[in-house]
Amino acid sequence: MPPIYILHENSEWIVPLHEAFKQRQESAKEMFLDQGVVDLAAIPPEGIFYNRMSASSHTRGHRYAPELTRSVLTWLESHGRRVINNSRALYFEVCKVSQYAALESCGINTPRTIVAVGKTQVIEAAECFAGEPFILKPNRGGKGLGVQLFKSINELKDYLVCEDYEAPLDGTWLVQAYVHAAENHITRCEFVGGKFVYSVNVNTEQGFELCPADSCQISEQVCPATAPSHKFNISHEFDRHEIITRYETFLQKNQIEIAGIELIKDIHGQLYTYDVNTNTNYNRRAELEGGVPLTGMDAIAEFLIQTRDAQYKT
Repeated sequence: MPPIYILHENSEWIVPLHEAFKQRQESAKEMFLDQGVVDLAAIPPEGIFYNRMSASSHTRGHRYAPELTRSVLTWLESHGRRVINNSRALYFEVCKVSQYAALESCGINTPRTIVAVGKTQVIEAAECFAGEPFILKPNRGGKGLGVQLFKSINELKDYLVCEDYEAPLDGTWLVQAYVHAAENHITRCEFVGGKFVYSVNVNTEQGFELCPADSCQISEQVCPATAPSHKFNISHEFDRHEIITRYETFLQKNQIEIAGIELIKDIHGQLYTYDVNTNTNYNRRAELEGGVPLTGMDAIAEFLIQTRDAQYKT
């Protein structure tokens, strides 16, 4: 059989996926997309290609990895190669504005969001929330990086002129209504092959950096072993909820096959969806303690093997 290729820029995130392949007496090849050359006249190799490029690649020194990946995916797709999480999915990964528009078009509620480019425009956008707390987040972030809560316009003004201020990569800020959560967690629903696998609650008491990958849990304040309560816990609250059907419809419509979708419930019971992660990771400890029948990486390995076999069956 032709190979399964994994397109990525962070080897640590790929380790558990390789382990899942090994358990099935299979293997996968890697395409590390940090720097490279794409010969558009060349013929791509046979195989299937799983895109795991992350919006947070710049935090690991790979500033242009998504741009390179877009070129590679365009090349692969132009030759009819089977791509899981194709170029459209990559666009969603690096553009929250596109996520929100697509979610709303599928009848999925998102927090009120105003797009702003320029510091003056950010202040003008924040003033639209009439003195209520608001969130400032980069259009392209990843892992919850750069997300900040402000309780007043003056707090925002101080931040915009301080030494710690850092403009978003694409220059685009999202000023977003703060959702008063019923509990101190968000819920992340995981999908493989466009189908729901499980959901996990992520504790937000210590901030908005929410990447569940085991390799990301390296600081004491977010380490599941030392936190006052586990940061990641499997949840069954939405297993049969109608929001799951809406999410699956959204994924199918937008050609996203593997994703983690994050939502929050406010004090009135209203659900708001605020992030779509097309490069999704999993927390092994939460999976083991939650007794999930199939871990996230196991589900991905099985899906990729089945997709490859179906693509090249004799």
